[in-house]
Amino acid sequence: MNPTQAPGTLYLIPVPLGPSPVADNLPPPVLTTIRPLGHFVVEQAKTARAFLKAVGTDLPLQQLQLSELNEHTRADALKELLIPLLAGHDVGLLSEAGCPAVADPGANLVALAQQHGIRVVPLIGPSSLLLALMASGLNGQCFAFHGYLPAKEPERTKALRDLESESRKRRMTQLFIETPYRNRVLFDSLLATCQPETRLCLATDLTLGSEKILTRKIGEWRQQIKKETPPEIERRPTVFLLLA
Repeated sequence: MNPTQAPGTLYLIPVPLGPSPVADNLPPPVLTTIRPLGHFVVEQAKTARAFLKAVGTDLPLQQLQLSELNEHTRADALKELLIPLLAGHDVGLLSEAGCPAVADPGANLVALAQQHGIRVVPLIGPSSLLLALMASGLNGQCFAFHGYLPAKEPERTKALRDLESESRKRRMTQLFIETPYRNRVLFDSLLATCQPETRLCLATDLTLGSEKILTRKIGEWRQQIKKETPPEIERRPTVFLLLA
């Protein structure tokens, strides 16, 4: 970088949590910030282009510079993503859904930008974790997000017991997620592992027309599925929240 060239700004751009209009999820000042940008770092170029088309960028989509950053990106390739910023260009960082850098590989780029003294600006938009916490009725003063729990047994059961124990000791709400096609397996593990008085919230399809947020004690969930069909969470994005 030229010593006299000020670096650009890295904008962290939230993305709708599902197929809902961009204008329903992002306020006008955020859209105004996104539209002039010509450089973006995205998880998948195809879905990012669909989002940017809906936003209505000032440049034609074909002229936008999109670089991919996902779970396959090598650690030594991150520095290349800083090149436009160090050259003075503003860059937008997109996740596939929700807020970038939260349960998202974009966090690595944000860390590198901070190390280089690059200004990082988070923009307003939907966060599934905070929306779920707000509507759960669980403890919003003390909480922790754990990302994905182990997919296999006995590691998953041990993780759930540890989280429940920590929640009980600290009155801490525990948040975690799962790949949607494994939601029912995780739900069944929770019912089999946790104590009857522990509260469990399922926050599904947040911000969508099919949104459903239900908090019940584990014992109540057990009784409910004996009388009714199980909650419709299979293959639907869901945040799990637990408070012992």
